[in-house]
Amino acid sequence: MKTRTLGRTGVPVSEVGYGAWGIGAKQWIGASDDESLRALNRAIDLGLNFIDTALAYGDGHSEKIVGQIVRGRKEKVFVATKIPPKNRKWPAERQIPVDRVFPADYIVSCTEESLRNLGMDCIDLQQLHVWTDDFVGAGDWLEGIERLKKQGKIRHFGISLGEHTPDNGLAAVKSGLVDAVQVIYNIFDQSPEDRLFPLCRTMNVGVLARVPFDEGGLTGKVTPETSFPKDDFRNSYFQGDRKKEVFGRVQKIAADLQIPLDRMPEVALRFTLSHPAVSTVIPGMRSVKNAEANCRAGDGLGLPANQVSTLRPHRWIRNYYK
Repeated sequence: MKTRTLGRTGVPVSEVGYGAWGIGAKQWIGASDDESLRALNRAIDLGLNFIDTALAYGDGHSEKIVGQIVRGRKEKVFVATKIPPKNRKWPAERQIPVDRVFPADYIVSCTEESLRNLGMDCIDLQQLHVWTDDFVGAGDWLEGIERLKKQGKIRHFGISLGEHTPDNGLAAVKSGLVDAVQVIYNIFDQSPEDRLFPLCRTMNVGVLARVPFDEGGLTGKVTPETSFPKDDFRNSYFQGDRKKEVFGRVQKIAADLQIPLDRMPEVALRFTLSHPAVSTVIPGMRSVKNAEANCRAGDGLGLPANQVSTLRPHRWIRNYYK
């Protein structure tokens, strides 16, 4: 596994990180704790050293699994987590003042809860789980972050940008307050390349690329006949004719690249890693098989330039989260 530097933190992180939403076992139905533990351990065996979780993932369940693994490993594993909005509104709504979303005392108390879940003394990267650039210069949230840093409870700070809104983090990056940004970036949503990525490179801000598989769509395994377990969020994400629409587009991608559908997960990861602004990509992987397959993409090769060029016309901005 190759590493890249996480912006100005100077920390070397594995090209492929571990997205731990699915192992929270609440919105992604069917996750087994035992298999999640095996997958995490296998990924670390293969050189993965970055895990992204959140207090909201399974109401702390994901953090507890991550902590169990990290505490039992001799290797240093960089752990990032996130503070949920106090009003539980995803994404952030511009008309709601930040004091109702991230007051300083709430930021501190959530971080302390995450530390208990993880069984750790310090979080490597603490992030706000929602963001709007209206928060810059407003409220007392920054006081909470600075207090945590002084207390040695967090090392670095970042933000997680809302669905398909990379430009909503430009002011935060320009402010110099954030060490890293987390953003959706994949073959379909290439929009971070327009303004966010160039600015992150200028400001030396790390980039965590999430949703590289479009919640499974870009794996080629979501077909019109696919069904998901009851209460799984993908039933909403792929509602109506969306599975048919996505599958048709993925088939066209595979045809243009002249590859079989089963190579789509690898291509999706390598596309994301082909951009130099990306520090790490954080796919979910709830099985040993997927952990092994995903980690193979972290070999520093990315995609050949001609394949990246072939994928440019497949840019497709839409919001299935609504």
